Amino acid sequence: MAEYNKQSRDSRGPRGGGAGRGRGPRRGGDRREAREFDQKVVEVSRVSRTVKGGKRMRFRALVVIGDRKGKVGIGLRKGLDVPESVAKAVAAAKKNMITVVLREGTIPHEIREKYKASTVFLKPASAGTGVIAGGAVRQLLDLAGVKNVLSKMYGSRNKVNTLMAAFNALGNMESHTDKREMRKA
Repeated sequence: MAEYNKQSRDSRGPRGGGAGRGRGPRRGGDRREAREFDQKVVEVSRVSRTVKGGKRMRFRALVVIGDRKGKVGIGLRKGLDVPESVAKAVAAAKKNMITVVLREGTIPHEIREKYKASTVFLKPASAGTGVIAGGAVRQLLDLAGVKNVLSKMYGSRNKVNTLMAAFNALGNMESHTDKREMRKA
């Protein structure tokens, strides 16, 4: 028995950490992987539901992901803690991706979209204007890769509703070639 303990102690190295501890080659190198999408957490809120034994607390995360080249998605999910809810929201956003039609760094035409009590108006802007938008709409447009745009929010300023209205507006954009094809048909 003593021989076994001595041998296992020697294999652990001078610090006694065992396999996998320390910063050796077994660790797998750099933990950070190159992500294909940038992500922004728009809002994390604590929510609760009342059950027989009391209140159950959970967290709700609203996340926007995008590649800044025309692909963007949003996710809204709940979890028992903040990292879990953010991870769930990112997974949902990856399933809920759209491709945004861009022309010279801006959107091709004006659009007004309503979602529940929120209305978002987006208007193309000339080069050098920047993203004139507030709150969650700005984060969505940044991650979509829109460089110049004007926007205005009407009605409710609820982050979830304004973000969904802007997301639907970007999804309903049509390029000039799409309109031309529809006229021909």
